[in-house]
Amino acid sequence: MYYPTTRVLTVLEMLQSHQTIGGAEIARRLEVDVRTARRYIAMLEELGIPIVADRGRHGGYRLTPGFKLPPLMLSTDEALSIMLGLLAARKLGLAAHAPGVEGALAKIDRVLPETVRDKVRAVEETLIWDLRERTDAGLGTALVLTLSLAARERHSVALCYRRHDGEQTERVFDPYGLVCRHGRWYATGHCHLRQDLRLFRLDRVMEAKALATDFERPEDFDVLGAVLTALGSVPKHFPLEVVIHTSLERARWVISAGIAVLEECETGGVLVRGYAENLDWIAQLFASLGCRLEVRRPPELRDALRRLAGNLTEWADAP
Repeated sequence: MYYPTTRVLTVLEMLQSHQTIGGAEIARRLEVDVRTARRYIAMLEELGIPIVADRGRHGGYRLTPGFKLPPLMLSTDEALSIMLGLLAARKLGLAAHAPGVEGALAKIDRVLPETVRDKVRAVEETLIWDLRERTDAGLGTALVLTLSLAARERHSVALCYRRHDGEQTERVFDPYGLVCRHGRWYATGHCHLRQDLRLFRLDRVMEAKALATDFERPEDFDVLGAVLTALGSVPKHFPLEVVIHTSLERARWVISAGIAVLEECETGGVLVRGYAENLDWIAQLFASLGCRLEVRRPPELRDALRRLAGNLTEWADAP
Protein backbone atom coordinates (compact mmCIF):
# COMPACT_ATOMS: atom_id res chain seq x y z
CA MET A 1 0.00 0.00 0.00
CA TYR A 2 1.42 3.37 -1.03
CA TYR A 3 0.94 6.53 0.97
CA PRO A 4 0.64 9.99 -0.77
CA THR A 5 3.88 11.30 0.77
CA THR A 6 5.75 8.21 -0.39
CA ARG A 7 4.41 8.59 -3.92
CA VAL A 8 5.27 12.30 -4.10
CA LEU A 9 8.83 11.58 -2.99
CA THR A 10 9.01 8.77 -5.53
CA VAL A 11 7.99 11.21 -8.28
CA LEU A 12 10.74 13.59 -7.15
CA GLU A 13 13.24 10.73 -7.33
CA MET A 14 12.09 9.99 -10.91
CA LEU A 15 12.55 13.63 -11.91
CA GLN A 16 16.04 13.70 -10.43
CA SER A 17 17.10 10.51 -12.21
CA HIS A 18 15.64 11.38 -15.64
CA GLN A 19 16.17 14.39 -17.89
CA THR A 20 12.51 14.19 -18.91
CA ILE A 21 9.80 11.76 -17.92
CA GLY A 22 6.24 11.68 -19.24
CA GLY A 23 3.13 11.76 -17.13
CA ALA A 24 2.00 8.42 -18.53
CA GLU A 25 5.30 6.83 -17.47
CA ILE A 26 5.01 8.26 -13.97
CA ALA A 27 1.45 6.94 -13.74
CA ARG A 28 2.54 3.50 -14.98
CA ARG A 29 5.34 3.20 -12.43
CA LEU A 30 3.12 4.31 -9.56
CA GLU A 31 0.17 2.23 -10.81
CA VAL A 32 -2.16 5.24 -10.80
CA ASP A 33 -3.99 7.19 -13.50
CA VAL A 34 -2.43 10.15 -15.34
CA ARG A 35 -4.60 12.68 -13.52
CA THR A 36 -3.32 11.44 -10.16
CA ALA A 37 0.25 11.70 -11.45
CA ARG A 38 -0.42 15.34 -12.40
CA ARG A 39 -1.69 15.95 -8.89
CA TYR A 40 1.59 14.68 -7.44
CA ILE A 41 3.49 17.01 -9.76
CA ALA A 42 1.32 19.90 -8.51
CA MET A 43 2.09 18.94 -4.91
CA LEU A 44 5.81 19.11 -5.63
CA GLU A 45 5.37 22.55 -7.21
CA GLU A 46 3.50 23.71 -4.12
CA LEU A 47 6.53 22.63 -2.07
CA GLY A 48 8.72 24.92 -4.19
CA ILE A 49 10.27 22.31 -6.50
CA PRO A 50 10.79 24.01 -9.90
CA ILE A 51 9.29 21.68 -12.51
CA VAL A 52 9.05 22.41 -16.24
CA ALA A 53 6.24 20.79 -18.24
CA ASP A 54 7.13 20.28 -21.93
CA ARG A 55 4.12 19.78 -24.18
CA GLY A 56 3.95 17.68 -27.30
CA ARG A 57 4.44 14.09 -28.36
CA HIS A 58 7.90 13.82 -26.80
CA GLY A 59 7.18 16.15 -23.88
CA GLY A 60 7.04 15.42 -20.21
CA TYR A 61 8.18 16.78 -16.87
CA ARG A 62 11.68 17.79 -15.88
CA LEU A 63 13.40 19.76 -13.17
CA THR A 64 14.65 23.26 -13.95
CA PRO A 65 18.27 22.99 -15.21
CA GLY A 66 20.74 23.55 -12.40
CA PHE A 67 18.25 22.72 -9.67
CA LYS A 68 19.55 20.41 -6.98
CA LEU A 69 18.14 19.49 -3.61
CA PRO A 70 20.20 20.99 -0.77
CA PRO A 71 22.43 18.54 1.14
CA LEU A 72 21.12 17.10 4.38
CA MET A 73 23.26 17.38 7.53
CA LEU A 74 22.01 14.77 9.98
CA SER A 75 23.00 14.45 13.62
CA THR A 76 23.43 10.98 15.13
CA ASP A 77 19.96 11.17 16.71
CA GLU A 78 18.37 12.29 13.43
CA ALA A 79 20.11 9.61 11.37
CA LEU A 80 19.13 6.92 13.88
CA SER A 81 15.52 8.12 13.93
CA ILE A 82 15.27 8.00 10.13
CA MET A 83 16.93 4.58 9.93
CA LEU A 84 14.65 3.16 12.64
CA GLY A 85 11.61 4.43 10.74
CA LEU A 86 12.81 2.87 7.49
CA LEU A 87 13.72 -0.40 9.19
CA ALA A 88 10.27 -0.51 10.79
CA ALA A 89 8.73 0.05 7.34
CA ARG A 90 10.76 -2.89 6.04
CA LYS A 91 9.62 -5.12 8.93
CA LEU A 92 6.00 -4.15 8.31
CA GLY A 93 6.34 -5.30 4.71
CA LEU A 94 6.02 -1.83 3.19
CA ALA A 95 9.31 -2.24 1.34
CA ALA A 96 7.71 -4.86 -0.91
CA HIS A 97 5.23 -2.26 -2.15
CA ALA A 98 7.37 0.87 -1.82
CA PRO A 99 10.81 0.29 -3.37
CA GLY A 100 11.80 3.73 -2.13
CA VAL A 101 12.29 2.28 1.36
CA GLU A 102 15.27 0.18 0.30
CA GLY A 103 16.62 3.00 -1.85
CA ALA A 104 16.44 5.47 1.03
CA LEU A 105 18.15 3.01 3.38
CA ALA A 106 20.98 2.49 0.90
CA LYS A 107 21.44 6.21 0.22
CA ILE A 108 21.52 7.23 3.88
CA ASP A 109 23.90 4.37 4.67
CA ARG A 110 26.30 5.54 1.94
CA VAL A 111 26.59 9.12 3.18
CA LEU A 112 26.72 8.51 6.92
CA PRO A 113 30.08 9.08 8.64
CA GLU A 114 31.72 5.81 9.60
CA THR A 115 31.20 6.37 13.34
CA VAL A 116 27.49 7.06 12.88
CA ARG A 117 27.08 4.21 10.38
CA ASP A 118 28.62 1.77 12.84
CA LYS A 119 26.16 2.81 15.56
CA VAL A 120 23.20 2.53 13.24
CA ARG A 121 24.28 -0.93 12.07
CA ALA A 122 24.65 -2.04 15.68
CA VAL A 123 20.99 -1.16 16.26
CA GLU A 124 19.96 -2.93 13.03
CA GLU A 125 21.87 -6.09 14.00
CA THR A 126 20.72 -6.33 17.63
CA LEU A 127 17.18 -4.92 17.68
CA ILE A 128 14.28 -7.32 17.10
CA TRP A 129 10.94 -5.89 16.04
CA ASP A 130 7.68 -7.51 17.09
CA LEU A 131 5.23 -5.16 15.38
CA ARG A 132 1.96 -7.04 15.60
CA GLU A 133 0.63 -4.02 17.49
CA ARG A 134 1.32 -0.30 17.17
CA THR A 135 4.65 0.79 18.63
CA ASP A 136 4.69 4.30 19.99
CA ALA A 137 6.95 4.35 23.04
CA GLY A 138 9.65 6.96 22.89
CA LEU A 139 13.20 6.50 24.18
CA GLY A 140 16.39 8.48 24.07
CA THR A 141 18.63 7.33 21.24
CA ALA A 142 21.66 7.38 23.53
CA LEU A 143 20.25 4.48 25.57
CA VAL A 144 19.35 2.45 22.47
CA LEU A 145 22.81 3.03 20.99
CA THR A 146 24.61 2.13 24.23
CA LEU A 147 22.78 -1.16 24.68
CA SER A 148 22.86 -2.07 20.97
CA LEU A 149 26.61 -1.52 20.72
CA ALA A 150 27.20 -3.43 23.95
CA ALA A 151 25.08 -6.36 22.71
CA ARG A 152 26.94 -6.50 19.40
CA GLU A 153 30.43 -6.09 20.86
CA ARG A 154 29.65 -8.36 23.86
CA HIS A 155 30.48 -5.69 26.46
CA SER A 156 28.82 -5.55 29.87
CA VAL A 157 27.01 -2.39 30.95
CA ALA A 158 26.40 -0.76 34.32
CA LEU A 159 22.67 -0.15 34.77
CA CYS A 160 20.80 2.15 37.11
CA TYR A 161 17.32 0.61 37.02
CA ARG A 162 14.03 1.74 38.58
CA ARG A 163 11.82 -1.18 39.53
CA HIS A 164 8.01 -1.13 39.26
CA ASP A 165 7.78 -0.16 42.96
CA GLY A 166 10.05 2.86 42.41
CA GLU A 167 13.18 1.43 44.05
CA GLN A 168 16.40 2.14 42.14
CA THR A 169 19.12 -0.50 41.93
CA GLU A 170 22.64 -0.59 40.52
CA ARG A 171 23.71 -3.70 38.63
CA VAL A 172 26.02 -5.05 35.93
CA PHE A 173 24.16 -6.44 32.95
CA ASP A 174 25.25 -8.48 29.90
CA PRO A 175 22.80 -7.47 27.12
CA TYR A 176 22.03 -10.33 24.72
CA GLY A 177 19.66 -8.29 22.55
CA LEU A 178 16.88 -5.72 22.34
CA VAL A 179 13.22 -6.19 21.42
CA CYS A 180 10.61 -3.58 20.53
CA ARG A 181 7.17 -5.04 21.22
CA HIS A 182 3.67 -3.66 21.78
CA GLY A 183 4.84 -0.10 22.32
CA ARG A 184 7.63 -1.00 24.75
CA TRP A 185 11.36 -1.61 24.45
CA TYR A 186 13.05 -4.46 26.31
CA ALA A 187 16.59 -5.72 26.85
CA THR A 188 17.25 -9.30 27.91
CA GLY A 189 20.48 -10.86 29.15
CA HIS A 190 22.43 -11.96 32.20
CA CYS A 191 22.05 -9.87 35.36
CA HIS A 192 25.09 -10.09 37.65
CA LEU A 193 23.07 -8.88 40.63
CA ARG A 194 20.58 -11.76 40.41
CA GLN A 195 22.99 -14.18 38.69
CA ASP A 196 20.27 -15.16 36.25
CA LEU A 197 18.60 -14.25 32.99
CA ARG A 198 16.58 -11.07 33.40
CA LEU A 199 14.33 -8.79 31.36
CA PHE A 200 14.55 -5.00 31.66
CA ARG A 201 12.13 -2.38 30.37
CA LEU A 202 14.17 0.36 28.77
CA ASP A 203 11.83 3.12 29.92
CA ARG A 204 12.85 2.20 33.48
CA VAL A 205 16.58 2.37 32.81
CA MET A 206 17.79 5.58 34.45
CA GLU A 207 21.37 5.27 33.18
CA ALA A 208 23.46 2.80 31.17
CA LYS A 209 27.24 2.95 30.89
CA ALA A 210 29.32 0.59 28.77
CA LEU A 211 32.08 -1.29 30.60
CA ALA A 212 35.34 -2.77 29.33
CA THR A 213 34.33 -6.22 30.62
CA ASP A 214 33.55 -8.79 27.92
CA PHE A 215 30.95 -11.55 28.13
CA GLU A 216 29.97 -14.63 26.11
CA ARG A 217 26.39 -14.94 24.92
CA PRO A 218 24.90 -18.47 24.92
CA GLU A 219 25.05 -20.02 21.47
CA ASP A 220 21.82 -19.75 19.42
CA PHE A 221 20.16 -17.67 22.14
CA ASP A 222 16.57 -16.77 21.17
CA VAL A 223 16.21 -13.12 22.19
CA LEU A 224 12.55 -12.73 21.21
CA GLY A 225 11.63 -16.08 22.74
CA ALA A 226 13.28 -15.13 26.03
CA VAL A 227 11.42 -11.81 26.12
CA LEU A 228 8.05 -13.43 25.39
CA THR A 229 8.62 -16.12 28.03
CA ALA A 230 9.57 -13.50 30.62
CA LEU A 231 6.52 -11.37 29.80
CA GLY A 232 4.26 -14.40 30.11
CA SER A 233 5.65 -15.07 33.60
CA VAL A 234 5.17 -11.55 34.99
CA PRO A 235 2.96 -11.80 38.12
CA LYS A 236 -0.52 -10.29 37.67
CA HIS A 237 -3.71 -10.52 39.70
CA PHE A 238 -4.64 -14.17 39.08
CA PRO A 239 -2.10 -17.03 38.94
CA LEU A 240 -3.11 -19.26 36.04
CA GLU A 241 -2.73 -23.04 35.78
CA VAL A 242 -4.86 -24.91 33.25
CA VAL A 243 -4.45 -28.22 31.39
CA ILE A 244 -5.79 -28.16 27.84
CA HIS A 245 -6.23 -31.40 25.94
CA THR A 246 -4.65 -30.56 22.60
CA SER A 247 -1.22 -30.65 20.98
CA LEU A 248 1.55 -28.27 21.96
CA GLU A 249 1.74 -27.01 18.38
CA ARG A 250 -1.94 -26.08 18.28
CA ALA A 251 -1.79 -24.50 21.73
CA ARG A 252 1.11 -22.28 20.64
CA TRP A 253 -0.88 -21.21 17.60
CA VAL A 254 -3.50 -19.63 19.89
CA ILE A 255 -1.62 -18.83 23.12
CA SER A 256 1.57 -16.85 22.59
CA ALA A 257 4.55 -17.01 24.93
CA GLY A 258 3.76 -13.43 25.93
CA ILE A 259 0.52 -14.65 27.55
CA ALA A 260 1.62 -17.81 29.34
CA VAL A 261 4.22 -20.57 29.46
CA LEU A 262 3.23 -23.83 27.75
CA GLU A 263 4.55 -27.27 28.76
CA GLU A 264 3.65 -30.77 27.55
CA CYS A 265 2.18 -32.96 30.29
CA GLU A 266 3.50 -36.48 30.81
CA THR A 267 -0.10 -37.74 31.02
CA GLY A 268 -1.07 -35.91 27.82
CA GLY A 269 -2.24 -32.43 27.02
CA VAL A 270 -0.57 -29.09 27.59
CA LEU A 271 -0.07 -27.30 30.91
CA VAL A 272 -0.65 -23.56 30.67
CA ARG A 273 1.05 -21.55 33.44
CA GLY A 274 1.10 -17.80 33.86
CA TYR A 275 -0.85 -14.89 35.25
CA ALA A 276 -3.97 -13.07 34.14
CA GLU A 277 -5.90 -9.91 34.93
CA ASN A 278 -8.94 -10.27 32.66
CA LEU A 279 -10.39 -13.75 33.21
CA ASP A 280 -13.31 -13.18 30.83
CA TRP A 281 -10.81 -12.62 28.02
CA ILE A 282 -8.81 -15.71 29.08
CA ALA A 283 -12.03 -17.77 29.04
CA GLN A 284 -12.71 -16.68 25.46
CA LEU A 285 -9.13 -17.56 24.51
CA PHE A 286 -9.44 -21.10 25.91
CA ALA A 287 -12.88 -21.55 24.33
CA SER A 288 -11.44 -20.67 20.92
CA LEU A 289 -9.30 -23.82 21.12
CA GLY A 290 -12.42 -25.98 21.07
CA CYS A 291 -10.97 -28.69 23.30
CA ARG A 292 -11.52 -30.07 26.80
CA LEU A 293 -9.71 -28.30 29.61
CA GLU A 294 -9.07 -28.73 33.33
CA VAL A 295 -8.91 -25.59 35.46
CA ARG A 296 -6.51 -26.04 38.36
CA ARG A 297 -6.47 -22.36 39.33
CA PRO A 298 -7.82 -19.80 39.81
CA PRO A 299 -11.33 -20.97 40.71
CA GLU A 300 -12.65 -17.63 39.39
CA LEU A 301 -11.80 -18.84 35.88
CA ARG A 302 -14.56 -21.46 36.19
CA ASP A 303 -17.04 -18.64 36.82
CA ALA A 304 -15.74 -16.78 33.77
CA LEU A 305 -16.22 -19.91 31.63
CA ARG A 306 -19.78 -20.32 32.94
CA ARG A 307 -20.56 -16.69 32.12
CA LEU A 308 -19.22 -17.19 28.61
CA ALA A 309 -21.27 -20.39 28.15
CA GLY A 310 -24.39 -18.60 29.38
CA ASN A 311 -23.84 -15.68 27.03
CA LEU A 312 -23.31 -18.01 24.08
CA THR A 313 -26.48 -19.94 24.89
CA GLU A 314 -28.48 -16.71 25.24
CA TRP A 315 -27.15 -15.37 21.93
CA ALA A 316 -27.83 -18.68 20.17
CA ASP A 317 -31.46 -18.74 21.41
CA ALA A 318 -32.12 -15.10 20.60
CA PRO A 319 -34.81 -14.64 17.91
